[in-house]
Amino acid sequence: MPPSSRRRPALAGALSLLLAAAGCGDSSEPGPAPAPGPGAPAAARSHGFEEVGEKAGLSFRMAFIPGEQGENFKINLYDHGCGVSVADVDGDGRDDLYFANQLGPNALYRNRGDGTFEEIGAKAGVALGDRMCTSASFADYDNDGDQDLFVASTRGGNALFRNDGKGRFEDVTAAAGVALVGHTQGMTFFDYDSDGDLDLYVTNTAKWTSEQRDPQGRYHIGAENLLKLVQSEPEKNVLYRNEGNGTFTDVTRETGVAGTGWGGDVAAFDADQDGDQDLFVTNMFGISFLFRNDNGRRFTDVTEEALGRTSWGAVGCKPIDLDNDGLLDLYVVDMHSDMWMPADMVAAQMEEDRRYAGPEGPMVERNLMTRQQGDDYRQLVFLDPTRMQKVVFGNTLYRNLGGGKFEDVSQQANAETLWPWGVAAADYDLDGREDAFLPAGMGYPYFHWPNTLLMNRGGGTFLKRGSQEGIEPRPGGPHLDVKFKGLPGIKSSRSAAVLDYDGDGRPDIAVNNFNERCYLYRNLFPERRWVGLRLRGTRSNRDAVGALARLEAGGLVQLRQVHGAGGYLAQSTKTLYFGLGDAGKVDRCTIA
Repeated sequence: MPPSSRRRPALAGALSLLLAAAGCGDSSEPGPAPAPGPGAPAAARSHGFEEVGEKAGLSFRMAFIPGEQGENFKINLYDHGCGVSVADVDGDGRDDLYFANQLGPNALYRNRGDGTFEEIGAKAGVALGDRMCTSASFADYDNDGDQDLFVASTRGGNALFRNDGKGRFEDVTAAAGVALVGHTQGMTFFDYDSDGDLDLYVTNTAKWTSEQRDPQGRYHIGAENLLKLVQSEPEKNVLYRNEGNGTFTDVTRETGVAGTGWGGDVAAFDADQDGDQDLFVTNMFGISFLFRNDNGRRFTDVTEEALGRTSWGAVGCKPIDLDNDGLLDLYVVDMHSDMWMPADMVAAQMEEDRRYAGPEGPMVERNLMTRQQGDDYRQLVFLDPTRMQKVVFGNTLYRNLGGGKFEDVSQQANAETLWPWGVAAADYDLDGREDAFLPAGMGYPYFHWPNTLLMNRGGGTFLKRGSQEGIEPRPGGPHLDVKFKGLPGIKSSRSAAVLDYDGDGRPDIAVNNFNERCYLYRNLFPERRWVGLRLRGTRSNRDAVGALARLEAGGLVQLRQVHGAGGYLAQSTKTLYFGLGDAGKVDRCTIA
């Protein structure tokens, strides 16, 4: 049935939004959530971030797979770790946290409102300790006023849970029509056909696991090395249309968004300012795609004409307004190009701000490959020489020029980094400009590499401030409390999400780490005035996903979008935060 005939009168027509909750004041005042009480951790710093995960009651530790990592390290997608998601699951106005896991149950932490959390995953019915989970996304897919949950896995079956509104979730995967057993990485909920309910786009990679299971039957054995990995048969992405009655229909073929496999992250945003949601999908081993939404019926690949060259090893992506011009730019981070570094290279030899020229022979062959495997790898990945002219090896930061056109300004903006997995974007210092946190690193047998904090200094440029603002060094130093083959395990992060857990208006950061406890970075930047908007759709989807808020204050234009998920294996808060900097008031705020 075409989308136009499925529109329901209660939700039809143009987007209309009701302001459900807002905070405006000094960053010390409470916004959408109460200010921290006696249980809140005492500040050890006067600016930047303080890591308070354990003090806040977050004991989650992502457990990796010993047969695939650690002593038996293989280069396959098990080393991509797991995600973190943010949502208000119980409707109390406070954002809660969900961490995905590989070996062992996932964790759902309810925000108590006093600066601490309690774990309720099993009680709520979403622990899912029976499968290798990768990521998750909360969304009110049935428009009943509470947050439902979709969880992705590697060959354990994806799962959709319906929130009963009382803190319990019911598995409705089969009944809803979204059952899929594959190698799923990420997903996002968005309204592609503008009919007032949230559709679901799922990204899949390839058949990189074998039919053999580990002795305990917990998981499928993964590819042995990088060559075997990229030789795997690709899996296509899937778009599910929400029928408005609790069920979904697979419309991938007719909408044209299957892609070519190796899908990682996805960004749903209006790239060409025509009023509907377009899709950017990262490809971990090749050309990423920008799909233009054609009136909610089909998508057209406009990558080359809109973006030009894309990052060859793109993993994470996030729309941000880099330069305060009222247009959403697109930041894409490329981790897989850095896999060409040999495992025995030391950090001092790295030049973080430079792009690679391509897969050099010695690097590929020294990276756990024989010379013949290295040659086979290059032929497989770059069989068509023209593909080399369509990719770059490093991050890409696309500045939106308007009218569906972008230009790559990553090097000018100082946005090149090493080993980046994802992007968690927010105005961390409340100066009116959007900053970015990049979880990074690989772990054993590679060298330690720090997470990156990019502070937007205006003029379309970033300044790297991780070590100055408390992000690095990591809690307890760079090494894990275990050794592999006599060498210390290396700490590395995988996914990060933004939330304001203590209700002070300053965006905090939750991080899921590889084979380590999670982090919670409390924001301690100096207090400034801020605005927080929590939107509720009245003639759109109830979550207002896709809505744009434009705020003007102190001569700056700020643009924020309500996103379903994104940033790589991550979902940040749906509350929109604006820092007012030195401005005393808001001049204008519009929502569309």
